[in-house]
Amino acid sequence: MELFKRSAYCGQVSQSFVEKEIFLCGWVDNRRDLGGLIFVDLRDRTGIMQLVFNPQDDSKSNKKIVEMAHSLRSEYVICVRGTVVKRSPGTVNKNISTGEYELKVSDLSIISESKTPPFEIDENTNASEELRLKYRYLDLRRSNMQDILKTRHDAVFAIREYLNKSEFYEIETPILSKSTPEGARDFLVPSRLKPGAFYALPQSPQLYKQLLMSAGMDKYFQIVRCFRDEDFRANRQPEFTQLDMEMSFVKEKDVQDVTEGVIGAVWERIFGVAPELPFERMKYEEAFARFGSDKPDTRFELEIQDVTSLFEGTDVKFIKKVVEDGGRVGALHVSKTWSRSQLAALEEQAKQHFGAKGLLWVSFGEGGAVSSPVAKLLPEDFFAKVRDLIPTVAPGDTLFLISDDYNTAWTALGRLRLALGKELGLIARSQYNFLWVTDFPLLEWHEEDDRWYSKHHPFTLPKSGWENLELSDIKAHAYDLVCNGEELAGGSLRIYDSGQQKKIFELLGIDKKQAIEKFGFFLEAQEYGFPPHGGIALGIDRLIMLLTKNESIREVIAFPKSSNGSCLMMSSPSEVD
Repeated sequence: MELFKRSAYCGQVSQSFVEKEIFLCGWVDNRRDLGGLIFVDLRDRTGIMQLVFNPQDDSKSNKKIVEMAHSLRSEYVICVRGTVVKRSPGTVNKNISTGEYELKVSDLSIISESKTPPFEIDENTNASEELRLKYRYLDLRRSNMQDILKTRHDAVFAIREYLNKSEFYEIETPILSKSTPEGARDFLVPSRLKPGAFYALPQSPQLYKQLLMSAGMDKYFQIVRCFRDEDFRANRQPEFTQLDMEMSFVKEKDVQDVTEGVIGAVWERIFGVAPELPFERMKYEEAFARFGSDKPDTRFELEIQDVTSLFEGTDVKFIKKVVEDGGRVGALHVSKTWSRSQLAALEEQAKQHFGAKGLLWVSFGEGGAVSSPVAKLLPEDFFAKVRDLIPTVAPGDTLFLISDDYNTAWTALGRLRLALGKELGLIARSQYNFLWVTDFPLLEWHEEDDRWYSKHHPFTLPKSGWENLELSDIKAHAYDLVCNGEELAGGSLRIYDSGQQKKIFELLGIDKKQAIEKFGFFLEAQEYGFPPHGGIALGIDRLIMLLTKNESIREVIAFPKSSNGSCLMMSSPSEVD
């Protein structure tokens, strides 16, 4: 048989192949010796095809083939020739697409043998993530991992098709770039030709894409690699992929409409149906007030209730002080009675992981009887007062309360809300809830640094009249696309006037000398006829994570880094000679 010859893929075999001779290549998934016959499952990226070897054929050539078949082990690479036949009704495997057929093998070549793999190449492997990442090339042989990468390909291809039809140009921007203060730490590359000087790997192509608008490109996009040296979590990697888009002469809704078109094209390609458009819109202040987050998961209710008025003149000292200092008391209302051990565990979780100083609970029994660590300090009609604020409260329910300054209390409640949603099974996991969060603050205050930072980045366009407002009240032409509690995309309209850009730099503590040093080329470009423009960046890894119902982007990247930034397969980062 000709080495490597292949006329079909395993998963393509169908009725049209019956009684025809074909050539297949792939990996041995498993081998079964059943008395008179030898069965081998052959696997490639399209699926599995059952091979049959018949020892009862006494021909010299077949004896050699059967001997080879006996020697086959999992993960051997082989090529076979044979005739496709239908299986008998009692042997049909309904779990695979080719389960009605098998290949009667007439020739076999063993291309490559395999050691025993360190874990089973199986969809439901129980191997640790560390072991899977060390042998990632084996992990990627598993059918569910190959399905993820196929989904990623299909999604990116749909994006390119849609944007091409929408008259966007795909333009590459440099990887070796200039270090600029954009929020996260840079990865640096030393210059051999200029000792002491460094390139930076781009956190995003932000300045390049704005300069492309200055160059008259009008509609730009790029599927681009970005690099940020920041702390790890399930939806973060040091290098990641994003869809980057920028458009000239647009308003916020123009950018949002294009983004919705991209999402629609992806959903149609993957699921055969587009999501309902347009997506819901919610201002940042409302999102934070209701959900304690700027990326709320709206697949379940359990909204935060402001119950500060219940504690005006309270005898509960720690709450009284918070209220007198201008803080707030927020509550989550849960229709469930909890044991003392469960309540203690939630309180510890709130303090350890949610940023709360404490968690107060109040449970209601028959007739509105109150049970709480501070029950003796609450008024007799407390249940009635609660019902005035939250009419759905009933006996058997529990309130979880956090008191602090508004941002701290509501952020902690937002995290508690998500934890309760998971624990109580409130989240409709089959749904995809899209939401535009708009009207973000332009700036945010960092206590530890005692200064203002950009909420998005320093090139975000503030809304008109910003010069006459307190810094905390300035709103931005900024918008995030959220899906199921994940920030899927973030964008804004951009500053296109150099005078306004310099004023924003001043607010951020970037003096004239620093501005020229870091952004002189950009400020100069704004003086040569800069068009109004805006754009957005959509996280490809997070998109695929959502599409494939995974909890970590490491599952949707071919060769990701581990949780501490290492490549376990290549043992990098490593020392260099």
